[in-house]
Amino acid sequence: MDSDTRFLEKLRSEIAPGKLEWIGLRTERRGEIKIVERAQALVGLGLEGDHRCLKTPGSARQVTIISREYIHQISQQLGKIFIDPVLLRRNLIISGMNMNLLRFQRLQIGEVILETSALCDPCSRMDENLGKGAAAAMFGYGGLCAKIIQGGKIAVGDAVVRVQPGKSSVAASLNLFDS
Repeated sequence: MDSDTRFLEKLRSEIAPGKLEWIGLRTERRGEIKIVERAQALVGLGLEGDHRCLKTPGSARQVTIISREYIHQISQQLGKIFIDPVLLRRNLIISGMNMNLLRFQRLQIGEVILETSALCDPCSRMDENLGKGAAAAMFGYGGLCAKIIQGGKIAVGDAVVRVQPGKSSVAASLNLFDS
């Protein structure tokens, strides 16, 4: 492991748990967003009730995640006080974690384990939803795509915890059972 990788791993090991603040299910492509307090995550598919759940099984874009902090940054760049999360068309909003360190990591939210992958780059639809320049303002702040590794229930208010490599649950990643 080179020094850059060791440094990133050190930073990742120091990430404090965050919080799930919002859940949105996209009923169909370009369709309505249904805001829910809880959702069921299905392994290899996505969130039950979200249109992506019906698409290619095993896709790395089963769930999209953005942070409250990224939304604040986007709103600042656009000169807006508030951005309705529905307009961003992401599934989950989390807070309290540095998303730059969460790429290619496993996160546990409620009963669910997600594996993050690609950046969730903005599309031209963001200009339609938020105004001219929105896609440019979101570039680098669009969040992450993820796939469901372990299914189960998630709910607004659940802790978001990075699962340390080689560990498989919140209890394990927090070392609750180590002597």
